[in-house]
Amino acid sequence: MKTMTSAVPPTVPERIFPTAEADARLGNQPTAVPQTEHSAYRLAFQDNDFLLREDLRPVRFQLELLKTELLLAEANIHSTFVFYGSARIPAPEDAQALIDAAATPERQAVARRLAANARYYAVARELAVLVSTHCQDGERCFTVCSGGGPSIMEAANRGAWESGAPSVGLNIVLPHEQVPNPYVSPGLSVQFHYFALRKMHFLMRAKAVAVFPGGFGTFDEFFELLTLVQTGKVAPLPILLYGRDFWNRVVNFEALAEEGVIAPDDLKLFHFVETAEEGWAIVKAHYGL
Repeated sequence: MKTMTSAVPPTVPERIFPTAEADARLGNQPTAVPQTEHSAYRLAFQDNDFLLREDLRPVRFQLELLKTELLLAEANIHSTFVFYGSARIPAPEDAQALIDAAATPERQAVARRLAANARYYAVARELAVLVSTHCQDGERCFTVCSGGGPSIMEAANRGAWESGAPSVGLNIVLPHEQVPNPYVSPGLSVQFHYFALRKMHFLMRAKAVAVFPGGFGTFDEFFELLTLVQTGKVAPLPILLYGRDFWNRVVNFEALAEEGVIAPDDLKLFHFVETAEEGWAIVKAHYGL
């Protein structure tokens, strides 16, 4: 008579190949011979000389797109409130020091104009608080997202930080070092080489955009957004343009329509606003909040 034995279920391995991390550890400890000491022997994904070749630009595009995509997805950030604006406008508490530090009458005049716009630092900070406290119980909606630098960007991240909410900083490598402002969530502070990929990530999750007075970078980001909405590449969303006097001084929007190079209705793609409450009301009305 046969004795019945209980069958032990086989263990199915999760994977049959070693991980890239495991192979990388092995690859970093080769026996020192002429072949292994040559750069050709390095694993491709650990070979910086290889990754930085001109031919590898398409791969670097993919990596910059994918790394940030994975970081934001893993942090459950699916919608953002984007802040664009100057890196030079001082915080209100620093405005007088900027004027005092100006060495010539010409520089002092510029410093006074920058100091006059310091109120927008306060407005951006207040708007970020309103945005960051809208969703409760750990929900990630309207997550503040800035360029991660100083001035208006700092104000946005600062408002989120003061609310106890995470915020995103999409920094960029520049010839002069731009350290991320201290209010960006460390795990959501990303550095880019390509402006194009950075701008993609600004808008891929954007549900609203606040544009404050700024220079070339702000113009670039703002007008690209207008073009994307105008051409139907991006669905209409609240675009808040802070500082009517500033923008009407530096851009003649009405003249563009009068010259026929944009349609009169294109002037309705954005809203002139001055206060945090005014801007937030437009966003809430747009989404029926």
